[in-house]
Amino acid sequence: MLEVIVSTIVISLVGTLAHFLYDLTGHNKFIGLFTAVNESTWEHIKIALTPILLCGLYDGFVYGQNPNYFLAKFVSLISVIIVMPSVFYGYKSFTKKPVLFVDILSFYLVIFLSQYLFKLIIDISAVPFIFEYLACAGVFVVFGCYATLTLMPLKVALFKDPISKKYGFKAHVDNPSNNKK
Repeated sequence: MLEVIVSTIVISLVGTLAHFLYDLTGHNKFIGLFTAVNESTWEHIKIALTPILLCGLYDGFVYGQNPNYFLAKFVSLISVIIVMPSVFYGYKSFTKKPVLFVDILSFYLVIFLSQYLFKLIIDISAVPFIFEYLACAGVFVVFGCYATLTLMPLKVALFKDPISKKYGFKAHVDNPSNNKK
């Protein structure tokens, strides 16, 4: 459990930094592919996924030989993609507006859940190879969707910035096109 707590703290800190990194780097588009470029739900999912993927540099070294590694990593990533918007839109259906404290708390809880699921799957008996193979492909699909959906976001609520009402890089509040009337 200590490993889950430590990884949750590290991922949370890097994710929190990723919320501000696009602005701190002077709106570097490459950095924006992996960090939040606006306040949409998708961009908040990205700031959890980025450090979880980066954590793969460590956990791949430690657990890469584990027959469940890619399944654990894939479930870890997918849990963020499913649970974070579910919690956000779920509580917002009752409150009718976002609550910053709840958003922040849910971000950290989703990361904890992600890491807990990762460790849980790592520690079970080996799954059939086909699941590991499909999960490996799934990790690459998630990674591929990452940049693609920032560059070409779908025109749905998940990707819409609640401030500018735009999508992707164009939604950033400092985008000059957002200041035109």
